[in-house]
Amino acid sequence: MTFLATPEAAAPLNLSRRGLLGAAAGALVLGLGARPAASQATPAAEAMPNPFAALLELRADGTARLQMPFVEGGQGVSTALAQILGEELDLEPARLLLECAPPGARYKLPGAPRVTGGSSSVRTSIAPLRRLGATARAMLVEAAAIRLEVPAGSLTTEPGFVVHAASGRRIGYGELAEAASAQPVPAGVTLRDRDKFRWIGKPVARLDVRAKSTGKMVYGIDLAVEGMLQAAVQHAPRYGMEPAEIRNEAAVLALPGVHSLHRLPGAVAVVADRWWRAHRAAETLQVAWREAAPGAANAMPADFSTRALRDRQQAAPGPGITAETAGDASGALKGAARVVEASYDAPLLAHGQLEPPSALASWNAEAGTLELWVPNQAPDMYLPVVARAAGIAPEKVTLHSPPLGGFFGRHFLYEAASPFPQAIALTKATGRPVKVIWSREAEFLRDAFRPAALVRFRGGIDASGLPVALEAEIVCDHLLNRTFGAPADRHDRTVVEGIANKVYAFPNRRVAHVVQRSPAMVGFWRSVGHSYNDFFMECFLDELAEAGQTDPFALRQRLVEKSPRHQALLAAVAELSGGWKRGPFTAPDGSRRARGIALSSPFGTEVATIAEVSIQDGRARAHDVWVAIDPGSIVNPSTVVEQVQSAVAIGLSSALLEEVVYEHGTPRARNYDGYPILPPDQMPRVHVRIIESGAPMGGVGEPGVPGVPPAVVNAVFALTGQRIRSLPLSRARFGRVS
Repeated sequence: MTFLATPEAAAPLNLSRRGLLGAAAGALVLGLGARPAASQATPAAEAMPNPFAALLELRADGTARLQMPFVEGGQGVSTALAQILGEELDLEPARLLLECAPPGARYKLPGAPRVTGGSSSVRTSIAPLRRLGATARAMLVEAAAIRLEVPAGSLTTEPGFVVHAASGRRIGYGELAEAASAQPVPAGVTLRDRDKFRWIGKPVARLDVRAKSTGKMVYGIDLAVEGMLQAAVQHAPRYGMEPAEIRNEAAVLALPGVHSLHRLPGAVAVVADRWWRAHRAAETLQVAWREAAPGAANAMPADFSTRALRDRQQAAPGPGITAETAGDASGALKGAARVVEASYDAPLLAHGQLEPPSALASWNAEAGTLELWVPNQAPDMYLPVVARAAGIAPEKVTLHSPPLGGFFGRHFLYEAASPFPQAIALTKATGRPVKVIWSREAEFLRDAFRPAALVRFRGGIDASGLPVALEAEIVCDHLLNRTFGAPADRHDRTVVEGIANKVYAFPNRRVAHVVQRSPAMVGFWRSVGHSYNDFFMECFLDELAEAGQTDPFALRQRLVEKSPRHQALLAAVAELSGGWKRGPFTAPDGSRRARGIALSSPFGTEVATIAEVSIQDGRARAHDVWVAIDPGSIVNPSTVVEQVQSAVAIGLSSALLEEVVYEHGTPRARNYDGYPILPPDQMPRVHVRIIESGAPMGGVGEPGVPGVPPAVVNAVFALTGQRIRSLPLSRARFGRVS
């Protein structure tokens, strides 16, 4: 087939003669920029535009380097993109070196800031990267045809070589790179047919496994430069407070290895020769903190608590900002045979990632330049903010984006929840490179938490037990406004996703966002609004099934009967689990168990989840979780399974255990002892079935999360008759199940 240039997929450009930094002499260098196709656009993509910008360098030694617009953070994007590019270039993925391209106009075509998030990296890359690889391969073939004096049509390729089968001659890509760089870029290229794929759709082993397992992967906290000092901080207990007095300043400065002490906005930093010395010194600081001025922006009130936040959410008046409407929900509710009302809520959640935040900054006072290494998901967003913090122009900043030791939405641009402003201030103050690492306690105090949310449902059913109307008012902070400055008078699509535009055939519905500002710092969390809204929606649907005396699985089948894709998904998860079972049953080990079902549609992917639970010592225990996932098409099935398994772990952890509790303006948990996460012995068996329906490609990093909490909670109700409308389940105690 032929892939032609479109506005969504810009044509490759020959940049071989542009003198790009780091490009080897005699290399073929192609640049590419593109935007996601409209069919692949999601609310997250609209909020965080993600044009693809890449540089492919084919070197004389036969290896290739791709400067990609995405950051590797354990999600497997580097391997997937190597598979895609290698497929059309006809080069072993292992011979491709992938790097995160630096921000700035020199390395990318004009466009909106690029980010790694929203499970968008692979699905927005596959079309442009395939074209990029095919374009490079076509130019190599043309160069070989000239050298061998044969028609280009008589040549084929095999991994790393152009082959003339008739004469048995073949030339390595490296030998042809310089000559290929002189060829014109073809306007249209032929892509491989799917049945001829070598690597796309195949379980290629992760390319970064060896480096990670041998400790050779260099993360932000591992970085070091010559002459570097290290710093630790003590933050103010609450946002808005500032250091007034350090009572033991002289004693701290006299501690071994301590270089200097610095007052920063909302913190005091200790700079030392080693981080552990800086950390121990920071712990001993006796700081008197000054309260924020009355009315100060973003100040945390001393009386703020999550209990009070929930009370305010419950009392927040509607109707809110309409996000979706169809038919006449109000009228249909009045005429319904029965109306069911319920309120659900979900708490603030921490990211709790393994790698603590860090930043390494090096200031050159003579040149007025800054070099910064900071883990991040959005280099182009960081660049102007970093420049502003340093007081210099963006072109004087060199920003490095090291691999991330965990994603989950933690590394977007939350300026007050990142150590990079502190690192910049300290390198300028000391005249030395300074690396700041936040301790676990500092991270839990300054994390950008998932917003707390509450929903008020009204659902109407007819005489036959089928839903005829749905009203939902979601009370939550405006995440896009706080993070990206989106208009506050419009609904936040991330807040209503998972309830608005749900696939279920509700003929009358109204979904609204009631904006309720929270003093807590909030940010994205794995699967964003789906992480709580699918819990709300799927559990309330079970309530409607109960009210209509309908089997929950059968009700979902009925509500998606006009969608073959979702019918197939439900059939697949039922078959995978050995057949849907309604109500309690006795397992082979003699325990009483039940199953719950949930459907979710996050990030262009459709997911069906069944969870099987029992009650042990008054607590819910998940034994098996079955997930049928339809991303449309896939690149690496192994990565899909790995992502679903990790998503189940996070989804179950949030359902059973996790919540951030504020008291007196401060989060109660400052480490994992106060913020328990799912222990290994509570991890269920996870069974995954991948369905490739041929729909536009969706994401895989986040879609496995949302279905787990509702499937577990619905199973708990089926087993105990106890309806849980507030997470986590650790708040509840369950009696013995007979």
